[in-house]
Amino acid sequence: MIGYVMVGTNDLDKAVAFYDDLLSVIGAKRAMSDPGRFVGWSNGGPMLAVTKPHDGNKANFGNGTMIALAAGSRENVDKMHAKALSLGGKDEGAPGLRGETFYGAYFRDLDGNKFVAFHMGK
Repeated sequence: MIGYVMVGTNDLDKAVAFYDDLLSVIGAKRAMSDPGRFVGWSNGGPMLAVTKPHDGNKANFGNGTMIALAAGSRENVDKMHAKALSLGGKDEGAPGLRGETFYGAYFRDLDGNKFVAFHMGK
């Protein structure tokens, strides 16, 4: 149902470097771009894109907004969380079980956008 999600940034170059490295953990590669405006990544499913706001105003994150990234395994959840923090992201919840089958780890990117890397099952 979801085709793509975009998050705003105030420093496109830094954001692109962050996501190039972070999303490589789950095999995502750049899928499209408009130089100086946005870059999008995909690993065959929906795309995640980072963009400078079209209206020219400062990008900010939405309170209560969170994007979930399917990591494919618990090991990848752990790797993505560690990678996000090593790239300057902020911890919002260490990897672990939430409920019986949801394994997730929460972090914010360089612009404060909130993400969860997750895996359902063992």
